[in-house]
Amino acid sequence: MKLVEKLFTWRITIQLSIVTLVALSVLNFYGLYTQTFPVFRPENFAFPIIALVHLVFLYVLWFKITEYEDTDPQMRTIEYILYAVVLVYLFYLAKTVYTLLSYTDFENHVIPVSFLPMALVILVLQTFLIFMTVLAIGYRKKLVGDYNFDDISRHIDSWEQ
Repeated sequence: MKLVEKLFTWRITIQLSIVTLVALSVLNFYGLYTQTFPVFRPENFAFPIIALVHLVFLYVLWFKITEYEDTDPQMRTIEYILYAVVLVYLFYLAKTVYTLLSYTDFENHVIPVSFLPMALVILVLQTFLIFMTVLAIGYRKKLVGDYNFDDISRHIDSWEQ
């Protein structure tokens, strides 16, 4: 784990996560079998919208670490939503693996030569994103701190002064 933390510091983890999210959001529009970018398909917008939760978490993590702040209920909520987003990432990974494994089912059809390289790039990026997400959550626990459920009332803004 120490080698991973030396290679991927918290800053590098956040920056690589953002780059990977942007790359996967663009590649989400790419049709592997058709070698086109069908932009007007509504299901292509699911990943970029879900990735917004991840970007918000990365921003909050960056802010909390640089400002030396503790966790708060809003960050906890975003992180819990991020756990569900990781499940969606796993679904997209499984979908890509299924597409790669179904490659042999279409031997009689014309499949673009870019199918295999692009599918492998997407597969590697999706796996890398899941790894970076788990690493970012680990950095939250290590650098920002655990969520203290007993002391949650101190973060509630009061009308009284």
